[in-house]
Amino acid sequence: MSRRRRLLTISHSYVVALNRRLADEMARVGEWDVVAAAPRHFPGGLGPLVLAPAPDERCRVEPVSVRRARWPHVMSYGTELRTLLNDDWDVVHCWEEPYVLAGAQVARWARPSARVVFATFQNIEKRYPPPLSWFEHAAMRRADGWIAFGFTVESALMTKAAYSARPHRVIPPGVDLRVFQPDCDAGRRTRAAAGWTQDGTPVVGYVGRFVPEKGLRVLIAALDRVEQPWRALLVGGGPLEAELREWARRYGNRVYIATGVKHSDVPDYLNAMDVLAAPSLTTARWREQFGRMLVEAFACGVPVVASMSGEIPHVVGDSGILVREGDHQAQAWSDAIASLLLDAPRRAELSRLGRERAERYRWSRVAAEHLGFFDALTA
Repeated sequence: MSRRRRLLTISHSYVVALNRRLADEMARVGEWDVVAAAPRHFPGGLGPLVLAPAPDERCRVEPVSVRRARWPHVMSYGTELRTLLNDDWDVVHCWEEPYVLAGAQVARWARPSARVVFATFQNIEKRYPPPLSWFEHAAMRRADGWIAFGFTVESALMTKAAYSARPHRVIPPGVDLRVFQPDCDAGRRTRAAAGWTQDGTPVVGYVGRFVPEKGLRVLIAALDRVEQPWRALLVGGGPLEAELREWARRYGNRVYIATGVKHSDVPDYLNAMDVLAAPSLTTARWREQFGRMLVEAFACGVPVVASMSGEIPHVVGDSGILVREGDHQAQAWSDAIASLLLDAPRRAELSRLGRERAERYRWSRVAAEHLGFFDALTA
């Protein structure tokens, strides 16, 4: 009998159980023994995170230490990971960017017999200064393959010889369809907590960082122009919070801003929305890399209106409404939102299309695509 192949998957995000769904599903759907290396502790946006087991988790979780965790480019792993990497692995999957110190550590510590695969969200062609360029060189020199979390990632990185010379696959991140699903009761509870009566006024929502590049100024300018009744539910946090609250005061209880929301609570807020808006704006240094809130909204059956920044058109496809991006597009956004608020059958159709689209991002499918790539590399 041939031995089962062994996979070590590494990510600082694995400190959160919900983020280990990839590792868990790879352990469920493939003929692999899967071990996930996860930090014991990690600083989170809402406070310190502590590694904890998840119910019925199939992958084995190995706690490791990290240093300088608040500075992602120079975060480093400790000796536990180095010892773990010295074991006999068929594949080492590193969910850390190749241009960060942690990626270079994995490249250096992995045994020569292991196939090393990096995963990346970087969808802008960049030439990094030292030491980031050194980290990237070390990581990609050792890499046997890489995974692009989107087609814009692939197009940006295939211009670099270190990437184009190695096998790769375009595989999207996933969504947990057990957690993100339609839930009318949760939506009613969330609206009630916002102080809203069940009078049928549609809710336009946003989930994400409160930063300029996410297009929030375009969104609020668009809502200013929408004449029919609406409410707005803004979920997230960031430097634009004070500006958003100042705008919200003009509308009284028609606008509710929720900060400090845990990811596990996001489904309740999504289910309170009739439309999700994602008006991201491309800048010289950033464009939307994926848009997790898009697939989470799809899974909850929430119609999506989104800009055409970065990866968004590939994620949304024909399952939502796409609007040209730009600070000058407030009227176009107003028209798109108003048309949906007035058209309940169209919202119902987009809800159906979105739920179908979410199946493309089911974690079991994403995990199977990862294992298919690992099979090819180890054949």
